[in-house]
Amino acid sequence: MQILLAEEMRALDHAAEEEIGIPGIVLMENAGRAVADAAEKLLGSCCHKKVVIFAGKGNNGGDGSGAGRWLHNRGADVTLVLAGLVGELTGSAADELQYYLSCGASLLEVTDADDNLQFAEIENKVQQADLLIDALLGTGFSGKMRPLFARLCQCINQAKENNARCSVLAVDIPTGINADTGAVDTHAVRADVTVTMALPKLGLHLYPGAEYVGRLQVADIGMPASLLKETEGNRFLITGEKVREILPVRPKNAHKGSVGRVVVAAGSCGYTGAAALCSFASVKSGAGLVTLFTPENAREILAVKLTEVMVKGLPVQGNSLVREESLELLADALYSADVLAVGPGFGVSEETGSLIRELLVSAHVPCVIDADAITALKDHTELLSHMVAEKVLTPHPGEMARITGLSIANIEQDRVEIARSYAEKWQAVIVLKGVPTVVALPDGSIYINTTGTPAMATGGSGDVLTGLTAALIGQGLPAADAAVAGVYLHGLAGEIAAQGSVGLAASELLAMIPEARKQISL
Repeated sequence: MQILLAEEMRALDHAAEEEIGIPGIVLMENAGRAVADAAEKLLGSCCHKKVVIFAGKGNNGGDGSGAGRWLHNRGADVTLVLAGLVGELTGSAADELQYYLSCGASLLEVTDADDNLQFAEIENKVQQADLLIDALLGTGFSGKMRPLFARLCQCINQAKENNARCSVLAVDIPTGINADTGAVDTHAVRADVTVTMALPKLGLHLYPGAEYVGRLQVADIGMPASLLKETEGNRFLITGEKVREILPVRPKNAHKGSVGRVVVAAGSCGYTGAAALCSFASVKSGAGLVTLFTPENAREILAVKLTEVMVKGLPVQGNSLVREESLELLADALYSADVLAVGPGFGVSEETGSLIRELLVSAHVPCVIDADAITALKDHTELLSHMVAEKVLTPHPGEMARITGLSIANIEQDRVEIARSYAEKWQAVIVLKGVPTVVALPDGSIYINTTGTPAMATGGSGDVLTGLTAALIGQGLPAADAAVAGVYLHGLAGEIAAQGSVGLAASELLAMIPEARKQISL
C-alpha cells in the first residue's frame, strides 16, 4: 500500500476534482460517513450517546461536520465545537457545516484561547461525552500550534485521562502531528482510533507521531483507482498482501539443493550465539542447505549447538583469523552457494575486517551484510560501489551512525530520508532496523514495515533477521524482495511468539518463522 506526503494527498484531491470531475463535496461526504461509521463502532450504538466534535475551518473540519450530521441522524447527541466563526468557512467545508446545522444539531463557536467562559461550556460538554472527534487541523499542521488549537487539544487529552469511558477518534491524522515526519507538538491529540482518507500518510507510521495514532483505519472515500495508480510516490507500507505476492511457492518436486544454499560467515570465541541464531534462522526460513564458517576456536561449540547446519572452521592464529587461508575457504564455498550472510558475532579485529572487505568485493552471490561486517565497512564504504553482487545491509541506528558519521539522534529523527539517500549512494538495499524498520532500495523506493512488537527488543533479534533474509534470497527472491518480505515475516514471527508479553528470547522468535509464513500463505 502506498504512503503519501501531505502535499501529495492535496494534489490527489485536486486531481479528482479538476481532472476527473468529482466535486470536492462528494469526497468530503464519503469521508464524513466513514468517520461516522468508525465512531458508531466505537460507541456500540449511537442512540443517546454524547459526541463532541472539534472542527477547524478547513477540509478536515468539513469531514468532522459531515460525520456529525450522520451521527446526529443516527440518534447521537452531537455538539460541534468550531475553532472559528461560521462565516469564516468557505467551499465544501462551509457547505458541510450548513448541512450539519440544518439538522438542528448543536454548535459552539470559539475564537479565543483566553475566553474562559466559552471554554467552561466546552469543558462541561467534554466531561459528559462518550466520544470526542478531532477534526481540527488534519494534515495541514506543521511547526507549533496556535494557542486556540493547543487549548482545544488539551481539552481532548484531559477528557481522555479523566473519563475512562470516553474514546477519541481522529480524522485523517491527530491534530499536532506532522503528516510528513511524525514530529509532534507538545499538545498533540492522543487518539484511540484514527480514520485516514484514501491512503495512509507517512507521519502516521513514524515515531513519535505513531504513538498518538491508536488503531489506524484507512477509509475508501471513492478516490478514483486510476488516480491512485498514477500517484508518483515511491513510499509503501509492507502489508501481508504484498508479502504474499512476493513469497515463492515451493514446488512439489523441491529438494534441498534447489531451495537455497546459504553460506554464513559468523561467530567467534565468546560470540557463538549470534552465529547460531543466524544460521538456524536460515534453516527455519526454508533454506535447503546452510553452511556456517566460523573461527576454528568456536567451531566445536557451534557444531554441538547446530544439528541441522554444517559447521566448518576457519584457521586462526592466536585470536585472529588467518586471512588468506580463510578467504580461500570462503571463496571456494561461494562457488556452489546462492547467498552469503556475513557478520553476526564475527569479530572486529583488523584482520577480520580486512577479510570481510575482500570477501565482499570478490563475492559473486548476493550478500546480506550485518553486525561486525557493517563495522568492517567503517571508513571503507566506497567498496560497496565496487561490489558486483547484490547487497543488503541491515544496520541498527548505532551501526548506521558508525559507517555514516552521523549521530544516532540525527538518524532517528530522519530515518526514512537517511536510509533512502544511502541506499542510492551505495546502490544497496538498506534495512534500517528500528521502529518502524525502513527498507530503502537503490532506486529511491521506501518500504515501511508494519509488524513487530516491543518484546523483540532483545539480543539476537537482528541475527535472526539476517538469516531469514539470506534464506529468502537463497530461495530465488531478488535482494529487495527478500528484504521487504524478511522484515515483515520477522516482525510477524515476533508477534506470534510474544503473544503480547515481554520476555521473548530470540530463539523463540526464530521458531515462529514457519508459522508466520503459514499465516501469510492462508
